[in-house]
Amino acid sequence: MTAVTTLSKGANIPITVPAVRAVLSWSAGPGVPDVDASALLLTSTGQVRSDGDFVFYNQPRHASDAVRHLGKGPGADSVEVDLAALEPGIERVALCASADGGTFGQVPGLRLVLLDVASGGEVARFDMAAGTETAFVSGELYRRAGGWKFRAVGQGYASGLAGLATDFGITVDAEPPPMAPPVAPPVSVPSPPVVPPSRGASPGPRLTKGEERLPVDMRKRLSLRKEQVAVSLDKHGVTGVVARVILVLDASGSMTALYSRGVVKNVAERMAAVAAQLDDDGEMQAWTFATNPARLPDLTIGELPEWLRLHVRVGQMSLFGRRKPPKGQVPGQVDMRAVGFQNEEQKVIAEVRAYVRENPVPAPTLVLFFSDGGVYRDREIERELRAAVEEPVFWQFVGLGRANYGVLQRFDTMAGRRVDNVGFFAVDDIETVSDPELYDRLLSEFPSWLRDARQAGILR
Repeated sequence: MTAVTTLSKGANIPITVPAVRAVLSWSAGPGVPDVDASALLLTSTGQVRSDGDFVFYNQPRHASDAVRHLGKGPGADSVEVDLAALEPGIERVALCASADGGTFGQVPGLRLVLLDVASGGEVARFDMAAGTETAFVSGELYRRAGGWKFRAVGQGYASGLAGLATDFGITVDAEPPPMAPPVAPPVSVPSPPVVPPSRGASPGPRLTKGEERLPVDMRKRLSLRKEQVAVSLDKHGVTGVVARVILVLDASGSMTALYSRGVVKNVAERMAAVAAQLDDDGEMQAWTFATNPARLPDLTIGELPEWLRLHVRVGQMSLFGRRKPPKGQVPGQVDMRAVGFQNEEQKVIAEVRAYVRENPVPAPTLVLFFSDGGVYRDREIERELRAAVEEPVFWQFVGLGRANYGVLQRFDTMAGRRVDNVGFFAVDDIETVSDPELYDRLLSEFPSWLRDARQAGILR
């Protein structure tokens, strides 16, 4: 049996078990503030790498799955840490607590107990006393000489969890920065394509319902972009193709800067041209996703300017405001706090697949899926996309400049599929990619999938 050690403030002990559960307990009762446990994953600098390294009630699982907030019961809340699974760059895990509706001086019997996950046995306990503090670092797990140790810290913050988290590099519940107006990348007018005699002339851009209601500059951009979509398809040997187009936009925390700078707005406008040229009604179904997926209102060409403003927006994941109303939300908008800000691509892939099955159309479906990386659910994503091989859907993934796209960038060489139903490419800065280059890359694999899927009987 593992020996139990009662620690005083500042004391430390070695941890010899691979995973621990830190249970924060107190004596609940009338007038006692509500208490929440949380954890911060820290590098050697004592800072988080991103907001994703904060595990708490609104973000209960780290992307690595090594740290999880297990939820609370009466007078107790707990966090579980798999020490063996922590990434090499993580040197410390700070075990934190916050008091809602009062101070820790009003919380009797405050104690942190460390348990061995495997056996449930108690490893250590730390009884804490407090005064006016509203946030606490109760203890920390840290690397030392190739192993792990635990230190009883007991440091309080009168500025609350927001002040504590800010000290460790977390971006705290601020108003989103003003959204930059969408500035279209330079649009070059393509020269008339040289059309091989065997193909016939390109049909050119389709006229789209609602196009006449667009502002003049947006209408001109759309017309040029539809022309380029038609040229790109013609280059790859298909003309006059009709397809349903679905847009999926990453809203995880690491995407915040791309939303704030207007990059994602421009992406949506450029993808609207693909739908306007390919889809017979010019509409595009759309999803956003992070921890959870959310269906957005359909993007119709006539509503393009307003749709961008209302629905393609930075996530509003409130770190400390679960009891506050969402900031700036208007009727019809998705509450982005419910979307979260971790990467769970497999969930939105499953939801889009279900939509396609439940809403069949004669035409194939092209999914345009934008993400900045951080993909870690490889097994689940692969399972979804392999199952989708027999469905009339081509999945085109576009990486927006980060790294770690996981299984998505390996699908082109992945064996065991009747047809290659997935395309992937990444760009460092999509704003610097011209429309001709973007549409050529975006539509390079879709035509070959169309031919292969027809030969395989997936498409009629």
